[in-house]
Amino acid sequence: MKKWSLYSIMILCLLTLTSCEAIETIFKAGMWWGIILVVGVLAIILWLFSRGKNS
Repeated sequence: MKKWSLYSIMILCLLTLTSCEAIETIFKAGMWWGIILVVGVLAIILWLFSRGKNS
């Protein structure tokens, strides 16, 4: 029964999403994660440098 449920979900996704829409969604998510990670790393580096100057 679980196999049929998994297959039906996969078929529904294949019929409703075209390949271009799926790729677009993946790249949008990847772009936002990249931006968030870069901003986070820069914030940590700036915090470490400002902390080092005060000591």
